[in-house]
Amino acid sequence: MGGVSLWQLLIILVIVVLLFGTKRLRNIGSDLGSAVKGFKKSVSDEPADNDAEKKQLDQKQQAADQDKDK
Repeated sequence: MGGVSLWQLLIILVIVVLLFGTKRLRNIGSDLGSAVKGFKKSVSDEPADNDAEKKQLDQKQQAADQDKDK
């Protein structure tokens, strides 16, 4: 029971390409890359940045609430 050989990987790759198509695989790859990038950014953000964003969202919400009241 050895490992996976190069030929087995190529056969799996061909089957995946036939099932999904190259365009869909490209979209999946770019979506996955942007998700990883966003995750890394959110992990590395400092809490001060998050507090500033929360304040801005709160101000926007208050402004929207005031507009509804008028």
